[in-house]
Amino acid sequence: MASSPKDAAVAAYVTPTLHFLEVSMFDPHIRCMYRHEYEAIQKSNCYHNEGHNAECYFGDAQYMLAFGVVQLILSQINNFHNIQWLSVVAAFMSFAYSVVGLGLGIAKVIGNGYIKGSIRGISTSTTGEKVWLVSQALGDIAFAYPYSLILIEIQSPPSEKYTMKTASIISISATTFFYLCCGALGYAAFGDKTPGNLLTGFGFYEPYWLIDFANMCIVLHLVGGYQVYSQPLFANVEKWVSVKFPDSGIIHKDFKLKLPLLPAFKLNVLRLCFRTIFVASTTIIAMLFPYFNQVLGVLGGIYFWPLSIYFPVQMYFKQRNVEAWSLKWVMLQSFSLVCLPLTLFALVGSIEGLITARLK
Repeated sequence: MASSPKDAAVAAYVTPTLHFLEVSMFDPHIRCMYRHEYEAIQKSNCYHNEGHNAECYFGDAQYMLAFGVVQLILSQINNFHNIQWLSVVAAFMSFAYSVVGLGLGIAKVIGNGYIKGSIRGISTSTTGEKVWLVSQALGDIAFAYPYSLILIEIQSPPSEKYTMKTASIISISATTFFYLCCGALGYAAFGDKTPGNLLTGFGFYEPYWLIDFANMCIVLHLVGGYQVYSQPLFANVEKWVSVKFPDSGIIHKDFKLKLPLLPAFKLNVLRLCFRTIFVASTTIIAMLFPYFNQVLGVLGGIYFWPLSIYFPVQMYFKQRNVEAWSLKWVMLQSFSLVCLPLTLFALVGSIEGLITARLK
């Protein structure tokens, strides 16, 4: 057999642990994105009013703190991620800003009258610099497909085979289309001066209202996205604590709280303490490392291989009883082994980029 019961037990323990670390690192990144987007709205208006060469600088600490306060309040709503309209709004916002970015890229290329850039990519002064940039790009690509973020919500009934497969095919196809189009058109429009984020790097200045609209869509997407990623983690941690301490009155007892002009709601001590600490810690991390692309690469390099490649492959072996050294076993194991050094290469390069950005 390809996997022993011991392997399955290890996977059952390590996967939730890595998932907890993954969400803990992913949530600060959402805060970094929120800061970039909200700051971009202010800069867009400033450039429109003062000119494209104006020095438009805005502090970012207040955006991080404001986002933290909003998420602190929303995180106390139990099962917030099950609200159907939240997913609908998030999907619409994601589609809206992707279409805006795609359209602006096409318009820029047409306005230039030619395609910038080259098949060799961004020009660098040394080979070493090119290698680091390639490794960071691989980290960004690994981060772009965080399938493992939904592992904690995938259950084992028959609906898994059909619902999750259909949802994955649609989402992966749409995501890949927009990623490739926005990335390719962005490079074709700006060449070596392509910003890491087309909507916040200010390759585009006009129409400023459209850029503001796209960035506001991202802001609203992030507000809901933080909860969509965090709430399943909250629920599982709190469930584990409740099972661990079944006789604790503080953990299991709910208290009713009534505020003026608001309906009464239940408040749990465990939920209040754990979620407050989690939101506060991710806020602090985001304020310490407010770097967009570098953080993307590090996150992708850390969790892509174990959660998106290795453990799913081992679980597939166990579920389908794949025999060792069969053709399918060899192909999947080879795929896993090839992805490992690529992921490590991306991680090392992204850490180098993060340190360099931090020292600057």
